[in-house]
Amino acid sequence: MELSQSEMQLKELKEQLAKIQEGIDAKEKEVASLREEQSMVFPYSKVFSRTVIKDILKMECGGKSLLGKILTIGGWVKTGRMAEKNTLLFLEVNDGSTPKNIQVLVKSEVYDIEKLKATGTCVVIEGEIKAAPEKASQLVELHATAIKCVGECDAKTFPIAKKKMTLEYLRSVSHLRSRTNTIAAISRIRNALSYATHTFFQSNGFNYIHTPIITCSDCEGAGEMFQVTTLLSKAEEEEGGPVVDAAALDAMRAAVSALGGKVAEAKKAAKESGDDSALKPALAELLAAKKELSELETKALVVGGIKRTPEGKIDYAEDFFGKKAFMTVSGQLQVETFACGVGSCYTFGPTFRAENSHTSRHLAEFWMIEPEIAFADLQDDMQCAQDYVQFCCKFLLENVYDDLEFISKMYDKEALDRLKTVATSPFQRITYTDAVELLIADSKSGKVKEVLGNEFENEVTWGCDLASEHERYIAERVFMMPTIVYNYPKDIKAFYMRLNDDNKTVAAMDVLVPKVGELIGGSQREERLDVCIKRIEEMNLEVKDYSWYLDLRRFGTVTHSGFGLGFERMMLFATGIENIRDVIPFPRWPNNAEL
Repeated sequence: MELSQSEMQLKELKEQLAKIQEGIDAKEKEVASLREEQSMVFPYSKVFSRTVIKDILKMECGGKSLLGKILTIGGWVKTGRMAEKNTLLFLEVNDGSTPKNIQVLVKSEVYDIEKLKATGTCVVIEGEIKAAPEKASQLVELHATAIKCVGECDAKTFPIAKKKMTLEYLRSVSHLRSRTNTIAAISRIRNALSYATHTFFQSNGFNYIHTPIITCSDCEGAGEMFQVTTLLSKAEEEEGGPVVDAAALDAMRAAVSALGGKVAEAKKAAKESGDDSALKPALAELLAAKKELSELETKALVVGGIKRTPEGKIDYAEDFFGKKAFMTVSGQLQVETFACGVGSCYTFGPTFRAENSHTSRHLAEFWMIEPEIAFADLQDDMQCAQDYVQFCCKFLLENVYDDLEFISKMYDKEALDRLKTVATSPFQRITYTDAVELLIADSKSGKVKEVLGNEFENEVTWGCDLASEHERYIAERVFMMPTIVYNYPKDIKAFYMRLNDDNKTVAAMDVLVPKVGELIGGSQREERLDVCIKRIEEMNLEVKDYSWYLDLRRFGTVTHSGFGLGFERMMLFATGIENIRDVIPFPRWPNNAEL
């Protein structure tokens, strides 16, 4: 075979190979595209093959890589606008995954557009991703090809209007307020903060412990606890039942006394005559009367359907748990039992306080994050608190920046910068004594009035519990960064905080941040049995109620520390929202327990 012929055949083979490779590249691109489309379908919404709006808008070049693709979205109509003589409808649709809406164009031949335009309408729309007009806020929009599902909404009666509504009003329609941009953004920030919390502690070797909601211990010793009882339901069941008349009870007692005399006479007669035939019936009659009297006296102890002790107090032995029980104000004491057995732990759950407060900083039901660190002192505790707060701030900035930006723009222009500052700034540390001296000095010199425009409402003295105005002044005006105040007077702190060598202060600390004041409260725990017992007695608590807690000191005591962070306070700090009722999905406060 000649060389030229071989070269020609080689050329033809290369051309064939190039065509095959071209076909392979095209098919690989097609497969990759199909995989991408399939991966964008929400895994548990295959009935509609729905794609989450956030996933579309976060794509490369604002979604332009999806141009020409047929996708299905589902969400709620924010606004609807007719155009081209009512033959075209522009919808702004949001599914709760992002603060940004996607614009959808629906032609009248695709669906009856009158049924789609009302704010609040739920829609599932299939359509083609196309480039948006130049001046549009987004780079892509969806041109509807089919309407798969519609949940109509009567615009005249729908409580959520297009215009901005007050957060106070939204609390009155709490079952619908998640449809608003603000509450939806807050819920996504709250979700991210929850995830960040678990991520931080899990990655640092902590065990997650579920502590009880029902408890017989008052961790704080404040007494403002919701009581758990079944006695009231029993009382309602017995309502209208017979009431023991005092006169009838006195008459029965007199009858028993008389029968007792009769038995005494029968005994005397039997002894004299040797015939006891009259004694047996007298004794039987007396025993029957005593039994009846006992039953009457037991019934007489029931007042208002609730049994009392002879002293007139409620008899909790009749209650479900056999003693007083409450809804917890803290899971700290319980989580300590595991920290002293399996190492560092944390609990994250709801807590309750029956404080009759209507301020913007109090809730009856709130969530607490409470880590307990084994083999750790106060210094370790403070470092862990700092690391946790900074981790959460960074996590929010990296994962829900759009939501933070929206909330900051709408409610607190400084919120985003404040979050960035705390995420990167070192935390200042100062003793309680030095902090009090600083506050007193600034107050006397006139600096407080100069900076704040007024004096402190609450006087500062050593031994006082620092008020929010003092805490914020320290964090915002003095150090202008997060600040940890430590070594507080023992008289204003709980019994479980370790007594310092000066016998006046305890190894306690509070983390103060701008906007909120106290964000975290913690301490090194009192591990010495004798000191712990003495502190319980000083707090006028029953030592026997804490025998299980004291056993942790009796049997293998260990140096350990922990802290508590009010989750909603962290939310207030992160968002800049003023009222704590707006950063929890279902707020509870006096006279309000909706849903």
